[in-house]
Amino acid sequence: MRAAVTVFRREFAAYFSTPLAYVFIVIFLALSGAFTFYMGYFFDRGQADLQPFFVFHPWLYLVFVPAVAMRLWAEERKAGTIELLMTLPVSTTQAVLGKFFAAWAFLGIALALTFPIWITVNYLGEPDNGVILVSYLASFTMAGAYLAIGACISALTKNQVVAFILAALVAFLFLTSGLEIVLAFFRSWAPDAMVDIIAGMSFLTHFQSITTGVVDLRDVIFFGSLIPLCLFINKVLVDTRKGA
Repeated sequence: MRAAVTVFRREFAAYFSTPLAYVFIVIFLALSGAFTFYMGYFFDRGQADLQPFFVFHPWLYLVFVPAVAMRLWAEERKAGTIELLMTLPVSTTQAVLGKFFAAWAFLGIALALTFPIWITVNYLGEPDNGVILVSYLASFTMAGAYLAIGACISALTKNQVVAFILAALVAFLFLTSGLEIVLAFFRSWAPDAMVDIIAGMSFLTHFQSITTGVVDLRDVIFFGSLIPLCLFINKVLVDTRKGA
């Protein structure tokens, strides 16, 4: 996997070669803090936990992760460098994995830099740090699921704006599929089995379950299978476009 590591280093360094990465991180941290302390009423709740922090992550990722993912393949296709990349001794699988893990690591850094909030809640009380750690891991995994979807969309177009909009739209469908208002619409005409499948695709349902401290095998399987599936589709799309 040496070639995949090479792609990873190239992509990861590219994120920090422009000020956009730093702007992204600063905005993410600012919004995370604002949502936690103001919209989440962190101090008013009087509870030593980070529920007000994690509850907004699915919605933050809905905007920020597609913004990171949109450049993965769309930029390569627009600049014509994808042909050069494919002529190197790098397989499509290695390229897909290298790009994905570089973007995921970048998102992980942005998430890790929110650690002062964790320190704050420990200073003010005695939270269950095990639940907080699991919630961080769940948030990071969910970001990977968003990213894998965005990577697939990015492989479909040369336009980064189109890639961003489509990725955000698809992610929004996954995010809201478990809401009662959505399920009520399907219950009016769809069979119960189909309604259950739609409900089971919701990021909110699976993520919120983990952040309460309950690690259900179904939630692990959901995210653990969605990411590889999307990466496989990403590979197929790149191969298809390469051959076109």
